[in-house]
Amino acid sequence: MADEQSEVPDGTAVRVALWRAMHVQVDSPPHVIEDEIGLQLAAPEEGWRRRPDMDPRGTSPFRAAIVARARFIEDLVVEQAGHGVAQYVVLGAGLDTFAQRRPDIAARLRVFEIDQPATQAWKRQRLIELGYGIPDWLRLVPVDFEAGGDWWRQLSDAGFDPGRPAVVVCAGVTMYLTKDANAATLRRLAGLSPGSTLAMTFMLPTDLVDDADRPALEATKPQAQAAGTPFISFYTPQEMLALARDAGFKDAHHVPGAALAARYFAERSDGLRPSSGEDLLVATT
Repeated sequence: MADEQSEVPDGTAVRVALWRAMHVQVDSPPHVIEDEIGLQLAAPEEGWRRRPDMDPRGTSPFRAAIVARARFIEDLVVEQAGHGVAQYVVLGAGLDTFAQRRPDIAARLRVFEIDQPATQAWKRQRLIELGYGIPDWLRLVPVDFEAGGDWWRQLSDAGFDPGRPAVVVCAGVTMYLTKDANAATLRRLAGLSPGSTLAMTFMLPTDLVDDADRPALEATKPQAQAAGTPFISFYTPQEMLALARDAGFKDAHHVPGAALAARYFAERSDGLRPSSGEDLLVATT
C-alpha cells in the first residue's frame, strides 16, 4: 500500500519487482521468468543492487520464491485463457507486469489490477512515460482499502462481469490482513461465476517453515512491523483449505512451495531454490 500524498508504490512491491529483475541479471539461465519491466517502472537509484535487501547471495531463496510464484500464476492464467476464461483480476497488483510482458495473452483478456489509489496513479503515469500506455483491455482499479473502499463494487464499475468466469490472483497479501478480512474476501470470491479460479498465497506458521529458512523469516517480521506492514495472519494448509470450503468454493487444493521448487528448479545446477514459508491455495467455483 502507498501513501496517497507521495504517490509511490510501497517498499514491498518495489522489492518484489527488483528481485524479479535480479533473477534475470544475476542468476544463471534458464530463467524461471523474465521480468525486468518492474525494474523500469521502479527506476531505483543508481547502486540499488548494493542495498542490503538486494544482496545476491543472502536473498537468493526469497528471490527464487518470488519468481516461482510469479511463474506458477502466469502458467495458470495462460492455461485458463486457453480454456476460454476472458477476465483476469489481480488483487493487490503492485508492480505486476503481466499485461506488459505477455500482451499476446493479456490482449485476449480483460485485465483488472486492484490497488490503492496512489499506487494506481503512480503506475498509470509510469506506464505512459515508458511508452506502454494503458490499453483498453487493462483496467487499473483504485480502491482505498484503508477508508473502507468497496473493491467489489469498484471492480464492477470498471467493467468486470460477475456473470462470466474469471481468474483471480491474490499474491503476497493475506499475511497483512486479519483473518476476518481474508475470510470475507474468500466468501465474496466464492460467489464468482462457475468455472472461475482463485490463486491465493498464504504464510505458514513458523513451526511449519523449514529449519534452514526459519531465522530469515523471523528476521523479516520486525522489519515488516517497522515498515508499517506487520505480518498478521498465518495459516496451516488445512486451515486455509477449510476457510475456502467454508466460504463456498466447490473445490480447493493446496500447492506447497516445495511443489514449485520441484516444478521450476529441479534441473538447475547452481543450487538456486525457493525458501519455504509461503504456500498457495488454488480454489474453483
